[in-house]
Amino acid sequence: MAKLTKNMKNALAKLEKGKVYPVGEAATLVKEVNCTKFDASVNLAVRLGVDPRKANQMVRGVVSLPHGTGKSVRVLALVTPDKVEEAKAAGADYAGLDEFIEKIKGGWTDIDVIVTMPSVMGKIGPLGRVLGPRGLMPNPKSGTVTMDVAKAVGEVKAGKIDFKVDRYGIVHAAIGKVSFEADKIRENAEELLKTLNKLKPSSAKGTYMKSVYISSTMSPGIAVDAKSIS
Repeated sequence: MAKLTKNMKNALAKLEKGKVYPVGEAATLVKEVNCTKFDASVNLAVRLGVDPRKANQMVRGVVSLPHGTGKSVRVLALVTPDKVEEAKAAGADYAGLDEFIEKIKGGWTDIDVIVTMPSVMGKIGPLGRVLGPRGLMPNPKSGTVTMDVAKAVGEVKAGKIDFKVDRYGIVHAAIGKVSFEADKIRENAEELLKTLNKLKPSSAKGTYMKSVYISSTMSPGIAVDAKSIS
């Protein structure tokens, strides 16, 4: 096991062993125990009582965080020429079609989200082997395949994120930065937890939210009481 730094020991000393904190207290603590010198991301890890191997227990969705993630999100709009200006006006970093499809075929993936329209999905399908493993494939369920490209671009830029339970039954999501006020971290966390609650599969038995942890990059995880959300 790696040796704890003095900063890590000080951070751990602020946490009560075995305590599960109300979400508001956890949001304050995650700022206090942050050990990095940069503006670290704040992450939520939620272990769900689901079996992701079963199609009827797959939990995925989108949530618009009230205060955004604090990250600058690079958006590519793969659209027909008549929609290029509209997409750029909405905040897309890149907009176009054939030239970007060729770039992606060549291995270019210097983007965070791709938004597109149903009519061009036929051209994008073959890019699945490049985009799929990187989580960049547009999907109607996450709102990234839509007729209203401008609206979708605007939502992504404002802090809309999509999430999916991994094979261990855990949802990981970045919900802000340690520079955020504690109340903003709390409200973002609550929004994600409420959204996850609404998505509980009817086939999931027993405890649905088994554990919730909040942490910043390289800081200890803080256990959150899922029942404490207002």
